[in-house]
Amino acid sequence: MLSLSGPQSVNGLKLWVHRFRDPEASPSGLTVLLVHGFLDSGATWDLVAPALARAGHDVIAPDLRGFGQSEWIGAGGYYHFPDYVADLSELIDSVAPRRLALVGHSMGGTVAGLLAGARPDRFERLALLEGMGPVAGEPELAVDRMKAWLRNLRETRRTSRPLSTMQEVIERLALHHPRVPRAVIESRAELLTRIDNQGQLIWAYDPLHRTTAPTPFNIENFRCFLRRVECPTLVVSGGPLGWHPPDEAERATCLRSVRHIELPSAGHMMHWTAPDALATSLLDFFAEPAPPRLE
Repeated sequence: MLSLSGPQSVNGLKLWVHRFRDPEASPSGLTVLLVHGFLDSGATWDLVAPALARAGHDVIAPDLRGFGQSEWIGAGGYYHFPDYVADLSELIDSVAPRRLALVGHSMGGTVAGLLAGARPDRFERLALLEGMGPVAGEPELAVDRMKAWLRNLRETRRTSRPLSTMQEVIERLALHHPRVPRAVIESRAELLTRIDNQGQLIWAYDPLHRTTAPTPFNIENFRCFLRRVECPTLVVSGGPLGWHPPDEAERATCLRSVRHIELPSAGHMMHWTAPDALATSLLDFFAEPAPPRLE
C-alpha cells in the first residue's frame, strides 16, 4: 500500500493532499475523492481508504483549507462553503482523471453536494455520509447571526492556544465524541493536531472556524444543487446515534437517483467507528452498473 501525501497549490493556498494507492491492485480507472467534515482532516480517512485502494481505486483525501496540514487563509479572509467548492473544483482538474467518485462526510457532504450540483458532468458517483446539509437557518435570525459573527471576529485569536500534552488531546476528543471507542480516539489524536512554528502542540485547524457563520444556511438553494446532481447517489446513515436534520428525507427526494443504507450502530463518525462496513458499502456502490444519464 502506498500512502503518499504532500502539498498541492490550489487557488493560491497550499492544500495538503493524502493519496492512497495499491501498486499490486489492478487499476480500476476510478479516482475516489474523500471530503472530510468540520474540525476533521483528510488524514482520518486512513481507516477507510486502504480498502478502496486495494480494490484498484486511486484515493485522494485533501485537508480542506484551514484544516489539517493545509494553509490557513490570510488576514481579512474567511471560510465559506463556496471557498471549499472552488478549492475542490480546481483540485480535481489538476490531479484527478476523468472517472471520479465523490464522497463527503458531514460538512464535507454539504460541500460535495454543492460541487456535484455545480459540475454534474464531472462525477459518476456521489456518496453523502450524513452529509445532507446543516439545519436550515431561519431568515429572521440573519441579522443576529451577522452581529454574532462580527463580535466573534473581534474576539477570536488567530494564534491557537497550545495544548499541554497528547493526553489532553485524547481527553478532549473523547469528551466531544463520547460514543467513539477509546482506542479509536487515541489513534485519531495525532492526526488532528500539528506542531506550530514555535514547536507547540496545537489543534490542526484555524481558530477562525470556531466563529459563528455570518449567514443562515439556505436550504432552498441547497435543494436546487441536489436537483442538479446527475450521477447515482448513495446516502449513508449512521443510525439513530448519528446526526440527522429534521427534513433529511425531504432533502434526499431532490436527488434524481438515490439509494439509502444504514450502518445502525456507527453513529455520526462512521469513518472512525465502522470503517470496514463503510468501505464495503462504498465499494459495492462503485461496482454497480452505471445507469444511463438522466436528461
